Amino acid sequence: MEARVSAWRPAVPGIAEVFHARFITHAYPLHTHDTWTLLIVDDGVIRYDLDRHHHGALGPAVTLLPPNVAHDGRAATSHGFRKRVLYLETSVLGEDLVGAAVDQPSVADGLLRTRIHQLHASLAEPGDALEAESRLALVAERLRVHLGRPETHAPKRGLADDLRDLLDAKLPEALTLAEAGETLGAHPAHLVRCFGARFGLPPHRYLTGRRVDQARRLLLDGSPAAEVAAVAGFTDQAHLTRHFKRYLGTTPSRYSRTR
Repeated sequence: MEARVSAWRPAVPGIAEVFHARFITHAYPLHTHDTWTLLIVDDGVIRYDLDRHHHGALGPAVTLLPPNVAHDGRAATSHGFRKRVLYLETSVLGEDLVGAAVDQPSVADGLLRTRIHQLHASLAEPGDALEAESRLALVAERLRVHLGRPETHAPKRGLADDLRDLLDAKLPEALTLAEAGETLGAHPAHLVRCFGARFGLPPHRYLTGRRVDQARRLLLDGSPAAEVAAVAGFTDQAHLTRHFKRYLGTTPSRYSRTR
């Protein structure tokens, strides 16, 4: 097959588009984006010019192309390439880092690549926007470090507990990290780190666990699984079943029959 493409706009602040593609002969002409282009290559090698300089993108590395800087792209071999791209709003990293990205668009960081892969996986799951938002915050923070602008935060006593209280107050709805950061006066990535250090898990997993707990109580009260999914904050019954099995090793229907 010559080309396979999928694209969507997730309900995650800061991500303008998710783009997955498999190309063999397609070559991008010289163009620009008004967003940051965060790219990982799953197969093959990409050659591209950025600001009139030659570069390559391959599997182990992460490629970050800045907004409003001309670039192109094509396969380096006849095998073609397979890539996953996140187009990030300029607010995620800031336009003041464009120069650093032009100088160093390729980042050799295995942990960063793993986190981007995990972010793509969370974006493919409906109803997990908080997980994707948490992962994006950590990815953006690590990119800033590579571009020469590490985040500095003064410790704030009780911040993780305050975030937990906010999550509990919004249940079964999800609180966005942007909303939490504005309420608590803290950077989203700092919130994620504080929460993990305090409670041993990221905010999105805490929220999912609370939703599963609520679903368990409703199921044991005799509510049908389809109704429980909506009340407990899951997208649909399949979304509930997936997380329920992950947490409890059984389906909601089998669990309710144990009453």
